[in-house]
Amino acid sequence: MTDYRSAGKTTLTPEVLLTIARMAALEVEGVKRMAPVKGGVNSLLGRGNDGVRIVVEDSNAFVDLYLVLDSDVNIREVSRTVQQTVARAIAEMTGLEVGHVNIHIEDIDYSTEA
Repeated sequence: MTDYRSAGKTTLTPEVLLTIARMAALEVEGVKRMAPVKGGVNSLLGRGNDGVRIVVEDSNAFVDLYLVLDSDVNIREVSRTVQQTVARAIAEMTGLEVGHVNIHIEDIDYSTEA
């Protein structure tokens, strides 16, 4: 019987990590949308509207999320839930350790739906 083993490697583009973090944050109840990331490398690379900034150093991901929340939520609870959800998603899907997930509340959405 032949045993097949791969000597190859898997690489992730930065967009994969951004997508994982963005989708995990948006699935948390109370998160209305992502806010634009102001300045920095992300905006220079055309990634300024995704609401996520990630730096990877030595298999550790450091995440900053820029959020707009619904008006009727507890900001602390939603923030903690987002931190846990995003950290778990990145760790489970990529195997990277998560150094921190910083939450930046950029706005509260008070719009009324008709």
